[in-house]
Amino acid sequence: MGLNLAAVDLGASSGRVMVGRVDAGRLDLTEVHRFWNGAVRLGETLHWDILALYRETLVGLAAADRLARATSDGSPLAGVGIDSWAVDYGLLDAHGKLLGNPVHYRDARTNGVMERVLTQIPEDELYAVTGLQQLPFNTIYQLAAEQGLDRAATLLMIPDLLGYWLTGKRGAEATNASTTQLYDVRARGWNESLAQRIGVPAGLLPEIREAGQMIGTLLPAVAEETGLDPVTPVIAVGSHDTASSVVAVPAAEGERFAYISSGTWSLAGLELDEPVLTAEAQQANFTNEGGVDGRIRFLKNVMGLWILQECLRVWGDDDLPGLLREAAAAPAFAVLIDPDDPSFLAPGNMPGRIEEFCARSGQDAPRSRAAVARCVLESLALAYRRTLRLAQDVAGREIDVVHVIGGGSQNELLCQLTADACGLPVLAGPVEASALGNVLVQARALGEPLPDLTAMRALVRATHKLRHYQPQGKPADWDAAESRVFGTR
Repeated sequence: MGLNLAAVDLGASSGRVMVGRVDAGRLDLTEVHRFWNGAVRLGETLHWDILALYRETLVGLAAADRLARATSDGSPLAGVGIDSWAVDYGLLDAHGKLLGNPVHYRDARTNGVMERVLTQIPEDELYAVTGLQQLPFNTIYQLAAEQGLDRAATLLMIPDLLGYWLTGKRGAEATNASTTQLYDVRARGWNESLAQRIGVPAGLLPEIREAGQMIGTLLPAVAEETGLDPVTPVIAVGSHDTASSVVAVPAAEGERFAYISSGTWSLAGLELDEPVLTAEAQQANFTNEGGVDGRIRFLKNVMGLWILQECLRVWGDDDLPGLLREAAAAPAFAVLIDPDDPSFLAPGNMPGRIEEFCARSGQDAPRSRAAVARCVLESLALAYRRTLRLAQDVAGREIDVVHVIGGGSQNELLCQLTADACGLPVLAGPVEASALGNVLVQARALGEPLPDLTAMRALVRATHKLRHYQPQGKPADWDAAESRVFGTR
C-alpha cells in the first residue's frame, strides 16, 4: 500500500498544497489548493500575511485529506510536510503568542544595517562561522533591526511557525536555520556568540531538528477543522524550499551536475559534502547552506524571474507565453542589465528601473515589452553563467550538466539561453521540485525504501519527463556580453 502525503509548499509569490503519492516505482503530485502570497504594506512596513497563509494551509490540508480518502485504497493522509522561502521569521512571547505579522525580507528596515553589524562582527569571522553570502536581508540583519526583541521568547522560521500552530511543538529545522547567518555550518548548530553580539536574548533560538524527524501530531482543534486523523504526523522536511528542491534534482549517480532552482529567486550552485570557507569563496560571495542528509548547498542567489514578474504586474499583462514568443524573435544582446543590481530588489516600477539602469550604463532602453523580456532573460542567463563558472573555480569541481528545476524550468527561452550561455547541456524539470523533495523526505521517514538521495533522485528521474537543451550559438558572443555587464573574468 502506497502513501498519500501532503506537501505545503510556500513560495514568495504563491503557496500551494499538493498530495504526493509514493509507491513502488510511483511518484506523482496532485495540486489541491493554490493561493496568493506576497507583501502586504501596512504604513511604511512590508509584512507577510501569516494568518492568511495558515488559514489557506488548513483549507489545503482538508482538501488533501478528502482527495487521499477518495483514492482506490481509501488511505487517509499519512503525513504532512511544510517548506517555504528562507530568512524570515515570527516571534512568540512567553505564552506562545505571535507578537506581530512577520516582516517581509524586501522591507527597507534593514537598509544600512549590514554595514553597522559588520563593524561589530568582522566579515571574515562571520563567513568563517556561517559560510553565508552577504545579503542585506539575512536574518541576522533583520534581528539587528528588530524593535522590541526583549519581549520575544522564541524565534520560529516560517515553516517552523506553521508547524508549531499545527502541532504545538517548537523547533528549528536545520536547512532553514542555516540561512540565518546565526548557524555554525561546521558544527551544525546555533552560534550563540554571534546571536548575543547583535542583542539576541538567550533562549530565543529553539532546538535544531533535522529533515526527516517527526515534529509532532496534530492538535485536536486542527484535526477537527481539517478532518484529518489527530494522529497524522507533521514531519520536518528540508524546510527551506531550495533544500527540498535540490532533493528532487533528477541527477544520475556520479553525474557532475550544477542546479538552478528557478523561480521568483534563482539559486544557482553545486551540491557538496563539505562547506567551502576559503577566502576565494568569501570574495566571490558564495553561500554554504545546509542540505538534506548533511549535504551543503554551495550557491549564490540570483535575482531570478522577479524582475519579469514585476514588469508583467506593472503592464497588467498575463500573456506570458505570447510575450516569450515575441522575445525569442527579438534581437540578441541589444540591452543587458545586472539582475542583482540593488535597484531591482524592491517591488515597484520595474520597467522604469530598467530604463534607469540603461541610462546609467550608457545603453538605449528597450523599446518594446518583448525587448524588455529578452533583456531580462539574457541577463539572467549571463548571471547563471558567471555564477556557475565561479562555483567550479572556487570549489574545484567540474560541471557536465546543468539541471534547471522549479517554475522557471517551464520557460523554454530561458532554458535555451542558459544552455547557450553556459556552453553546457541543460535538463529542465521537474517543475514542482520543492513539493517533490518535501514528499520524498516524508516518505522515507515513514518507511518507504528510499535510503539516500541517490534513490530519491532515481525515482524522480524514472517518473518525470525532462526537457533537454543543447548549447547553440557562438561562445564568443556570450564572452562579449558578459564583459559588457560584469567586466572581464
